[in-house]
Amino acid sequence: MFDRTIALIGQDNLDKIESKHILIIGVGGVGGYAIETLIRSGIHNITLVDYDNIDISNINRQIIAKESNVGKLKVEAWKERINEISSSVLVNTLPLDILFKNSYDYIIDACDTVIVKKLLIKKCHEKNIKLITVCGMGKKLNPSLVKICDIKDTSYDPLAKSIRKYVKDEKIR
Repeated sequence: MFDRTIALIGQDNLDKIESKHILIIGVGGVGGYAIETLIRSGIHNITLVDYDNIDISNINRQIIAKESNVGKLKVEAWKERINEISSSVLVNTLPLDILFKNSYDYIIDACDTVIVKKLLIKKCHEKNIKLITVCGMGKKLNPSLVKICDIKDTSYDPLAKSIRKYVKDEKIR
């Protein structure tokens, strides 16, 4: 299944990818594309957290949304899709309150709730877990302007500004 990936990055690197446990919080727009990419890149252990149902308004912007699954929990729709892509993937869904009872190699924060973002930053800092936080992607048209950087190096985004202030106030590095 991953012959082309192995040709590109080698078996050792694919083994590293396959061994990681990734947690994604927010499985709609950005989180959905992250899930799709990770599964097709070889991740074998993924945990999804989102309490939202698929809505008709999601169809034009979320990879998981289609007319036939409107009303379904997003995490359940993703579990089905992942298993259709690769039945060897272990897909977990969790409520937020028991999130840190498991261990993760990386957490992708693709949620749109500031308080959850702040709590994740604090908890990941305490537990030394690598965190990727997505800020202000809504209403953006030019993907060449997307920048991957430390939160302290962000600009022009009100959500990132709020997170920057929180990190500075809490003295989180």
